[in-house]
Amino acid sequence: MVQKKKRNVIVGQSGGPTAAINSSLAGVYRTAIDRGYQKVYGMIHGVQGLMEGRYVDLSDHIQSGLDIELLKRTPSAYLGSCRYKLPEIFESKEIYEKIFEILVKLEIDCFIYIGGNDSMDTIKKLSDYAIITGSDIRFVGCPKTIDNDLALTDHTPGYGSAAKYIGTSVKEIIRDSWSLETTSGQVIIVEVMGRNAGWLTGATALAKGEDCDGPDAIYLPELPFDMDAFIKKIKSLLKNKASVVVAVSEGIRTKDGKYVSELGNSIEYVDAFGHKQLTGTARYLCEVVSQECGCKTRAIELSTLQRAASHCASRVDILEAYEVGGAAMKAADEGDSGKMVVIERLSDDPYQAGTEVKDVHKIANDERTVPRDWINKDGTYVTNEFITYVRPLIQGDVGPIMVDGIPRHLYRPGFQDLL
Repeated sequence: MVQKKKRNVIVGQSGGPTAAINSSLAGVYRTAIDRGYQKVYGMIHGVQGLMEGRYVDLSDHIQSGLDIELLKRTPSAYLGSCRYKLPEIFESKEIYEKIFEILVKLEIDCFIYIGGNDSMDTIKKLSDYAIITGSDIRFVGCPKTIDNDLALTDHTPGYGSAAKYIGTSVKEIIRDSWSLETTSGQVIIVEVMGRNAGWLTGATALAKGEDCDGPDAIYLPELPFDMDAFIKKIKSLLKNKASVVVAVSEGIRTKDGKYVSELGNSIEYVDAFGHKQLTGTARYLCEVVSQECGCKTRAIELSTLQRAASHCASRVDILEAYEVGGAAMKAADEGDSGKMVVIERLSDDPYQAGTEVKDVHKIANDERTVPRDWINKDGTYVTNEFITYVRPLIQGDVGPIMVDGIPRHLYRPGFQDLL
């Protein structure tokens, strides 16, 4: 039997950026080249850009081992990202015909998409269309999301670095809060990303240690938020502490399902996937605390800073992201399609993990939340089980390559003009 000659690979990035997403891109690129593919194309702004004919030959931009190392240390999406929702196949067959026409023109054998829940929906639909039309292009998903909410995988690349940054930042916020004495007390509310899953907010507990008490309370979106109980908790804390630091998820909701951020914000933005933009939770809660407790308040939104803080990246996270990218390319090369690479934890101490592939149909449009027994009884903190889970993921550092005192990132003149 004559083995079919390997042709080309295309890779894209989708969803929110992270400190580790480009390490996965580096893993895909390196593995594709090592396995004998002729070209590795990069979609500019994901599948949305691909439909506009926007892509580059990555070999024109990654030309040395140093470029690979720089790429692994470069935050955010090097290729540019998107939040584009493919319609169902029966709704708009023309879009799929257009995408596959481009893939055929570029002689693509393997399509790798790096992203989270919505990105896996794209892999699911494209692989289904390939089956319907008899295309032999393989479609494989590579997990990425700081939200850590993908099903069937122990955790997602990007989460460990975000958790490390959040734990570090909250510890510094707590240290800062000690510096000034106040007569009436002060309450600092830190807002962390997380719409329906509290993995990031729970990571604020990492600030707790021999030299720090950690946040005084943590509120996750997995449980209904009770405003009366919250104010009661704050008043109780202020009786014994001059400064109180509380962490809240941006997605906490009242018992009737209304986002707390909506209570003080009538402006709504909804993306292509129907997700409301959530912001202002901490700000609103500070207003309520100020009125109810008569103390100084401060709202801090970590906002986009927590997504791509490569100066505080976890070595475990960066290495796993690279390995997962390579595993996605390996799976596609060996014939898998309609699959996503997952991380399987083998042990906590010492921490060991491996990769395998799972059916993307069992992952896309699902959401993994923090288990109820990893949250304390009254819903105001995470348990030791949560800490045991997350601590291995933040270990080690990846020092940035510094130039004139500032981290150097991979950049090519002219390439960024395409973004």
